Amino acid sequence: MRVGRIVENIEDTAQTEHIDLSSVSKLIEKYKGKRGNLIPLLQGTQTIFGYIPKEAFYLISKETGTALSDIYGVATFYSQFRLKPVGKHIVKVCHGTACHVQDAPILTQALEEVLNIKDGESTEDMLFTLESVACLGCCSLAPVIMIGDETYGNLDGKAATKVIKQIKRKEQTAK
Repeated sequence: MRVGRIVENIEDTAQTEHIDLSSVSKLIEKYKGKRGNLIPLLQGTQTIFGYIPKEAFYLISKETGTALSDIYGVATFYSQFRLKPVGKHIVKVCHGTACHVQDAPILTQALEEVLNIKDGESTEDMLFTLESVACLGCCSLAPVIMIGDETYGNLDGKAATKVIKQIKRKEQTAK
């Protein structure tokens, strides 16, 4: 992949607001000069922002001397890294073998309908992000979704939709 295309992709994912990178600078100082520092730097940056902002890519590249294309290559290779902001609640739908044969695609479809987004997208209000994952390790509860630290098993489309509606109600009453 050419660097020009990488920069364009990073810019496409950026927010228009200013990003305070002081926390990332501290993180860079902690790992500067250490072997294998790139993944911890990316993980730490994502912990700070919930995703890896464009500006952080440039700062990490400048301060560590690592090519922007190498940083982007690592960030896009590992599915744990996000290049766009995500919703407050990340809804993970397991599509491992046990869940898949127990109709996980139906769960995804029902969640796409109730949230009015496609897999991999976030709702306009940034309350939910929907994503399919390879396995959540809860095969005996198949099919399963996970929202934050909560696991919901033995679901059908209606039950999954009910979980989302309950979270929406909680969020509205918390305002």
